[in-house]
Amino acid sequence: MELFFLALLILLMALALGSGYPVAFALPGSAIVTVALAALFGFLFESNPDAYFHQGGPWQWLSAGVTNLRGVYWEVERDTLIAIPLFIFMGIMLQRSKIAEDLLVTMAQLFGPVPGGLGISVVFVGALLAATTGIVGATVVAMGLISLPAMLRNNYSRPLATGTIAASGTLGQIIPPSIVLIILADQLASATDQAGTARKALHKAATGELSMPSSFDVVSTSAGEMFLGAFIPGLLLVAIYMIFILGYAFIRPKAAPAVRYGGSFDRAFFGKLFLALFPPLGLIFLVLGSIIAGVATVNQAGSIGAVGAILMAGYRLKEGERGAYAPVILGLLSLAGILVVLAFFETNIKSINDTRSAIGVTLGLIATGGLIISIIWSSWRAFKIDNTLQEVMIETAKTTSLVFIILLGAAMLTAAFRAFGGEDLVRDFLNSMPGGFWSKFVIVMAVIFVLGFFLDFIEIAVVVVPIVAPILLADPSANITAVWLGVMIGLNIQTSFLTPPFGFALFYLRGVAPPIVKTIEMYKGVVAFITLQLIALVVVGFYPQLVNYLPNRTSLTAETAPPPRNPRLEYCVEKYIADQFTASEAEFASTLAAVRGLNLDYLPKRTASTLSKSFDAAENAPGLLHQAFEAEGIVDQKKDGFIPLQRVVRTIENDVRKIEAKIEENDTLVSRMRGEDQADQKKKLEDIILELKSARDALVAKIPAEWDGVYKDFRKALKNESTLRLQFRRASDSGYSAVTDFMTVLRSNDAFAALQADLMKLKEELLVKEPADMVAAVESLTKRFIDVAGADEIRSGLSKVRRPLKAKTPKLEKAMKEMDKVVRKYDTQLAWREKAGANLLSGFETYVEQMLGTIGVRLQTKMTREQALYVAACRSGHKDISHNF
Repeated sequence: MELFFLALLILLMALALGSGYPVAFALPGSAIVTVALAALFGFLFESNPDAYFHQGGPWQWLSAGVTNLRGVYWEVERDTLIAIPLFIFMGIMLQRSKIAEDLLVTMAQLFGPVPGGLGISVVFVGALLAATTGIVGATVVAMGLISLPAMLRNNYSRPLATGTIAASGTLGQIIPPSIVLIILADQLASATDQAGTARKALHKAATGELSMPSSFDVVSTSAGEMFLGAFIPGLLLVAIYMIFILGYAFIRPKAAPAVRYGGSFDRAFFGKLFLALFPPLGLIFLVLGSIIAGVATVNQAGSIGAVGAILMAGYRLKEGERGAYAPVILGLLSLAGILVVLAFFETNIKSINDTRSAIGVTLGLIATGGLIISIIWSSWRAFKIDNTLQEVMIETAKTTSLVFIILLGAAMLTAAFRAFGGEDLVRDFLNSMPGGFWSKFVIVMAVIFVLGFFLDFIEIAVVVVPIVAPILLADPSANITAVWLGVMIGLNIQTSFLTPPFGFALFYLRGVAPPIVKTIEMYKGVVAFITLQLIALVVVGFYPQLVNYLPNRTSLTAETAPPPRNPRLEYCVEKYIADQFTASEAEFASTLAAVRGLNLDYLPKRTASTLSKSFDAAENAPGLLHQAFEAEGIVDQKKDGFIPLQRVVRTIENDVRKIEAKIEENDTLVSRMRGEDQADQKKKLEDIILELKSARDALVAKIPAEWDGVYKDFRKALKNESTLRLQFRRASDSGYSAVTDFMTVLRSNDAFAALQADLMKLKEELLVKEPADMVAAVESLTKRFIDVAGADEIRSGLSKVRRPLKAKTPKLEKAMKEMDKVVRKYDTQLAWREKAGANLLSGFETYVEQMLGTIGVRLQTKMTREQALYVAACRSGHKDISHNF
C-alpha cells in the first residue's frame, strides 16, 4: 500500500502543477492530502494510522515538517538563505534604474561593426547582468526590448536573434551571484549529512570497522564555494555562446551581418562606455571579490551588492541633472577614507590612549558618517523618483516570499515522499543500474533535464535534489564533491528556462517580441543554445577541475587554511613531497651529509641519540615514500580484477542484508504471538521466514568461490600501502621535528644562562634562611625554568629540593644534597648548551631551512602558496575510493 500512496502523491502533485495551481500550495497540498488519506485508511482498515507508511507515520511526518521549518528559519548554522533577498533586491534595483539598459546599448554600439557583433554584445551584456542582477525575467525583457528590434532591423536571423537573447538571459542562473546556487548550496548541505551517514554505514558493513577514515568523508559545500565553483563554468558557457555566434556569422554572413555605428569612436563615446561599464564591473568586483578574497561571507557580500545598487541607482535616476553624481562621489570618498584610516590608524574606541588613536577614531567616524549619508541620500532619490525604491522593495518581498514558501512546501513534499518509501525506491533503482556511479549520474541528469520542460528551477532544486543528491554523494566509486554536483545540477537546471513548452525565458521574450517573430522561430533558435549548454555540461562533467579548483585554491590559501597534516590533504601533500624529493635529490643528500658531519659527542647521550635517529629517519623518508607510491601502483593493478568482483559481491551482500532485516522483523512478530487464536498467522509467518532464509542462503551461494582469496590479497595490498605511508609520515616528522625541537632548546640559551645567578643565590639562601621560608623561593624559580625549553631536568631537580623543605619536619640536609645535584646538572647543561649554540645552531638552521620543502612540509601550520596551489590542483579531480569499501 505504501507504493499506492506514493503513486497518489506524485499524481496529485502532477495534476496540481499541470492545472496551473500555484506551486507554493501544490507541493505541500499534495503532501498533506496524501498523508491524511494514508492515515485515515490505515485507521479504518488496519486500526493503525501508521500501517500504510513505509517509515514512521503521520505524526512523524508532522514532526519532520517542523524540523524542516526550523532548519529553514531558525538554525544559526544554516544562514545561507539570508543572501537571497539581498541579491534579489540588488538585481531588481539595477534593472529598474535603467543601468542594464545603458550597458546594453553601449556594448551593442561597440561590438556592432564585427560580424555577429550584436549577438556577441547581447551575450557579453547578459554575462555582466548575470553577475549583477541575476534576474532572468528582467534581463530577457530588457534585452528583448532593446536588442531584438535592432537585430531585426539589421536583418539578423530571427531564430539566431531570439535564441541569443533568451539564452543570454539565463546566464544569471549559473554565473554568480545566483539564487539557484544559493538554494542548491542550502539543499546540498543537508544532503551531505545524509550522504556521510550512508557512506559510514556502507564502510562498516563492508569492512566491519566501527569508524571510517576521515579522508573518506563526504565534504559539504557552502554558497561561497558554489559561487567560486560556478565561476569558470559560467565563463566557459559565455565563451561557447560567443564562439558559436562568430562561427555562425562566418558560415552564414547574411544571418548575422556587421552593423556600422553611426557615430565616431571618440573620447565622448569611450567616456560613455566607461560610465556604462565601470560601475557594474566595480560592483561585480566588490561582491565576488570580497567572497573570493575571504573578506566577506555570502550574506555580507549580498549586503555590499544591495548598497552598491542603491548608490548606482542614485545617480542614474538623476542622470543629466546637476549634482547627479554627488551621493556616489561622497560614498566613494568615504570608502577611500575608511580604507586609509584602517591602514594607518588604530580604530578601536576602547583602546584610545593617545592623540594618534583619537585622531584615527575621529576620522573613521567622519568617513563612516559620510558613507551613511551617501546611502541615505541615494535611497531618498530612489524613493522620490518614480517611486522606484518602494516598487523594488515590494518586488523583492514578493519574490523572496515565493522562494521561501516553495522551500517549505518542498520540504513537506520530500518528507512525505520519504515516509512512503520513495527515497528507498529511488536508491534501489539507481544502485541496481549497471555501470556504477556514472550510470546513476546520467539518469539523474536526464530526469532533471526532462523535468526542466515542465517545472521551474526552484521546484527542481528543492524537490529532486534532496532525494537524489544523498545517493550520488554517498557513492565512493566517483567520490564527487558537493560543489561539483551542485554546479552540474545548476548547469542542467539552466536549460529549464529554454526548453519548450514551459521555458520561462521564452515566455518573457514572447511578451516583448514583435508579432513578426513567430513562436516556432523562437523554439528553433533556442535548440542550438540548449545543445551548447549540454556540451558545456559534458565538458564540466569530464573536467571537474573547472569547478573544484577555485574553491580549493581559495580555501588552501586563506588565513584559516587547514594544516598540511589534515587527513584530507595528506595524499596530495605526499605527492608534492615526492616531486620535491625527485627535483632536489642531490641537495637533500648533501644537506643530510652536512648535518651528519656535525660533532654531537659532547651532547647528552639521549639528546645525541635522538638527533642521530632523526637523521636516519630523514634519510629513510624518500625511500619509504617511493615504496608507498609503488604499493599504490600495485593496488591500482589489482583493482582491475578486484572491483568488478567486489561490485557483484557487495550487491549480493546488500540483498542479503535486506532479507535478514525482513527475517528479523518477522521473528519479532512471531515472538509476540503467544495465543492459540494466532496459531495460523504464526504458522504463515514462520513459513515466510523459512522462505526468506532459503532465499538468503541461495544468494549467499552465488558469492564467487574465489572472493575470499581475492579479497584477502587485495586487503593485504591496501594495508601494505597504508603501512608504508604511515612509516613515511613518522620518519618525515621525526627527521624534522627532533632538530627543530633541539633548535628551540639552543635558542633559549640566553634565558637559561640568565637564571644562573638566581640559582646560586637560592643555594646560598638555603644555608641561612628557615626551610619554610625557602619553599616559595624554590617554587618561584621552578616556574621560571618551566618557560625555558629543555630545562625539564633542572625543574625536576628543584621539585626534589622543595619536597624535603615542605615536609612537616623539614630536612635541610637532604634539600642541600638535592640542590648540589641541581647545580651540577645546571653547570653541565650550561656548558654543552654554550658549545652547541656556537657549533651546531647555524648548521641546524641550514638543515631546517633546506628540508622545509620536503620532510618539513607536514609540520607546517600552514602551507606555502606554492604548496597550496599544488595541493589545490591535485584535489580538484575525483578519485575512486570504492575499493576501500
